Amino acid sequence: MSKSTSTKARPTEKALPEDRFINRELSWLEFNQRVLDQAADTSLPLLERVKFLAITGSNLDEFMMVRVGGLQLQYQQNSMVRDPSGLSVAEQLQAVVRGCSDMVARQYRVLRESLEPRLIEAAITRVDLADCNDRCREAAEDRLHNDVLAVLSPQAVFAERPFPLLQGLGIHLCARLKPLHESDPGSAANLPAAGDPAAGDHDEWDFAIVPLGRSLPRLLPMPADRGHAYLLLEELVRHYIDEFFPGREVVECIAFRITRNADVELREDAAADLMVGMEEVLESRRQSRAVRLEYSAGASDPMLVFLSENMRLKSRSLFPIEGPLDLTYLFALHGLEGYDSLRDPPWPPQSTPGIDPAESMFTTIAGGDLLMVHPYERFDPVVRLIEEAAADADVLAIKQVLYRTSRKSPIVAALMRAAEHGKYVSVIVELKARFDEARNIEWAREMEQAGVQVIYGIRGLKTHAKVCVIVRREPQGIVRYLHFGTGNYNEVTANLYSDVSLLTCNEALGSDATKFFNGVTGASQPQQLLHLAAAPTTLRNRIIGLIEAETQRCREGQKAEIVAKLNALVDTSVIDALYRASQAGVKVKLNIRGTCCLKPGVEGLSESIRVVSIVDRFLEHARIIYFRHGGNNELFISSADWMPRNLNRRVELLIPVDDQDCRKKLLDTLRAYFKDTTNTWEMQSGGDYRRIEPGSDPVRAQKRLYDRACKAMQEVANSRQTTFEAHLPRDK
Repeated sequence: MSKSTSTKARPTEKALPEDRFINRELSWLEFNQRVLDQAADTSLPLLERVKFLAITGSNLDEFMMVRVGGLQLQYQQNSMVRDPSGLSVAEQLQAVVRGCSDMVARQYRVLRESLEPRLIEAAITRVDLADCNDRCREAAEDRLHNDVLAVLSPQAVFAERPFPLLQGLGIHLCARLKPLHESDPGSAANLPAAGDPAAGDHDEWDFAIVPLGRSLPRLLPMPADRGHAYLLLEELVRHYIDEFFPGREVVECIAFRITRNADVELREDAAADLMVGMEEVLESRRQSRAVRLEYSAGASDPMLVFLSENMRLKSRSLFPIEGPLDLTYLFALHGLEGYDSLRDPPWPPQSTPGIDPAESMFTTIAGGDLLMVHPYERFDPVVRLIEEAAADADVLAIKQVLYRTSRKSPIVAALMRAAEHGKYVSVIVELKARFDEARNIEWAREMEQAGVQVIYGIRGLKTHAKVCVIVRREPQGIVRYLHFGTGNYNEVTANLYSDVSLLTCNEALGSDATKFFNGVTGASQPQQLLHLAAAPTTLRNRIIGLIEAETQRCREGQKAEIVAKLNALVDTSVIDALYRASQAGVKVKLNIRGTCCLKPGVEGLSESIRVVSIVDRFLEHARIIYFRHGGNNELFISSADWMPRNLNRRVELLIPVDDQDCRKKLLDTLRAYFKDTTNTWEMQSGGDYRRIEPGSDPVRAQKRLYDRACKAMQEVANSRQTTFEAHLPRDK
């Protein structure tokens, strides 16, 4: 992220201080701490706390791969370059490593001291083979001999042989073996203890690695008198490690896991074929340098020297773990059958009033715009719209952007059917969607074979907009049916993420959407959009222009207000515009789920800015933006966060919501997030967060939105019960 160029004071403004930004990486660590707070919250159901702890582990894995990996690459190029907060790369790495170490220590404290005792009370038990009954031990030995020994293979490591290529984030065991030339079988009793400096150099030992791979389940069910007992695969193998090395003496065996740098980008100027280029990126990521080594605490010095030297890692990248590695195994516990009382009560998504399952989606949308708030309302209508379009004889074309999809995407299947039925189907598949590249490459090939025109985004940019245009021939002429969203076309995550969808056949928006698509797919000069704003061409200027207009109104004595819900706020030019708005007296309310580099509540800079963050059962993902605009409220949804990558290096959309009913629903949704007193943290000027006390009448925004969806459908059901509908004879 680059420093804003707008630091020079204008005649009517105060100068903006140099230290006005929070470091991005440290702000993200604060976000993951809020997720970890949920894992530690004893008021939540036990398995929900377990899930939140698993999320913190998954989040930290990605942070290490991408953000820390990127910092390490920067460090190699120029360790003294500074970010907008004033920290050099070296200082950022030092602070991030310290923050990650503290977070890991807290994660395992929560697991060890709070969650595992409660899990045992609930009869969900992790088996310890060193202290278990004969029944469990026999089951473990059966599993070992029937499955594990046949599948896994140890790999000896020799000085004259290249160190094996280990899978990033995969769990491995490393065994330290007594050298073959040591003939006295009893000499092991005289060996120095693990961790003793007298243990000597690692060259005095033989080492072997056992990759656990992915074909065997990590959680192995074990017999239990009640409840659920399980054994971790690495603990089974570690306990019986001698059986993998017959005739050898294993002195030590530990579990370890490496994290590789995933901040590997495609050099598009050197890639003649984007598909081939992305496959090379995936291969490069598989072989990229390790940025972190996690290992079982208590490993000996020879073991650590052996692993760290072969991984070329310094001590700051070594993380001893007091418990099982890779906390994502806890997701499996959250999904255990028979423990509903330990989870949140289900909130089945509701239908949307105005959408009749018996009526065509085209008829429904033609009757008026529809706004849906997921996952409180079903994502099905979006899927149904595309499926109907694939089969409708009057549909001429479908144009859509796909950034992330599910593994068995019904939307992709519908697009392929549409092409096979002779419709003109044009799909922008973003091959550079990080961690979904392989899936998107596979979908792209399958769609091409079905006759879909597949475009691999734009050179140098990621296509992140969420839009679908369906062109239909109707008696009055061509009508364009549109879906705009804040989330991906993924029906699975639509049940887990809080997002917004807009369905419309508004002619002006349809015209803009067509211009947008033609500009992207034709790699042509972007055409002027009258209603939509698109990154990287106009979106930043539109946002800053709206902020500045609100600022000017406030200076003229009018009421002024800006309310925004985003996932991240990092862009310095937008932050500076918000600071100037606050200096003018504009009331600014921001709900930022994750990273926020703005400092709220600073005297003379941001007194009128409030920043809050909600962490609850659904991942907050919607981007909703409101400007009072002199009483003529401007209301938008967007695919973009206010970050340099979104505004500079991605193709994004900002969509106005003009229909009055949709506007009211969207504004009520946005306001709800600032009334929450149950799962809200308020940002302090120093970048730390304090949890809001619920008080005597607690409000939970997500529950309020779900109750609203239920109430709306109940009112529809009640109206149907009081309405007489005659059965009419069929037309002959």
